[in-house]
Amino acid sequence: MELSVVVSTLNNREQLLSSLDALDDQLPSETELIVVNGPSSDGTTGVVRDRDDVDVLVEISERNPNVSRNAGFEIATGEVVAFLGSEYVVETGWYDALSAALDAGTDVVTGPLSGPDGASDDESPSTAGGRGIAPIEGDNAAFDRTVLEALDGFDEYLTLDGASDCAHRVAGLGFDVTWSPEMGARSDVGADGGRADPDWGGVYRSLAYCQTKNHGPRPTVLARTVGSAIRDGVAGVRGLLAGEETPTGWFADGTAVVANAAAGFRDGLRARYADRSARRNPNGVSTRHDRAVRIYDRR
Repeated sequence: MELSVVVSTLNNREQLLSSLDALDDQLPSETELIVVNGPSSDGTTGVVRDRDDVDVLVEISERNPNVSRNAGFEIATGEVVAFLGSEYVVETGWYDALSAALDAGTDVVTGPLSGPDGASDDESPSTAGGRGIAPIEGDNAAFDRTVLEALDGFDEYLTLDGASDCAHRVAGLGFDVTWSPEMGARSDVGADGGRADPDWGGVYRSLAYCQTKNHGPRPTVLARTVGSAIRDGVAGVRGLLAGEETPTGWFADGTAVVANAAAGFRDGLRARYADRSARRNPNGVSTRHDRAVRIYDRR
């Protein structure tokens, strides 16, 4: 198996080095290792260029994980391309699990992400547009190259949850996805100041865009988005009553949700008609070739 691993990083030098060390321990020497950096200001470029195990360093200027993934895929040469977030360290057996799943004939293999306490998000299939959607972890997944070519990579309109959109499009094209618990990756660093507040506007813009682009202006798409907003709004009310939320903050979040969801529906419809093919990606790899600001290639 000719494997390329794309590690995306942004101002995360120390965790990136731990991630690269773990990959160096597990991957066969012939594996192509690509780091996509940027735009970082913490000295990442220098420390990556000093490493002998990194084949290509790609510098980009946009803070968008899907741009980063596409920049890596664009330069990768492997028949299988894996994506890993730089804050994650692969578990022992990660490569073996990836290899076994692909040898068994799956098109995409993905695994759990866990935090310092060992807890990981519960990933289970969902249904949308009358078809099953298998989950894909964007920061821990490997694709047969033919899948990424059929998808035209990731949709760069999305700055959040590009993996969910990818999962919908993978299902629409009929590719198989395997969830492998043994293909795990963990983050060893916790948040010192607690968990950051969600960008509710960005979350609902992405949700509405993804649902509308992939499934059209169906009543179920609107119902799914509105139902999710109501549940989150009720949770916010509980936060108000518990003193964890301010009325001003709750109202501002609600306003952001409404405005961004409307924009997501609008842009999702535009995207659906801009690319009427099954891949549903008017903002993919083939649409531009200026992602990389600079490339350091040792191959």
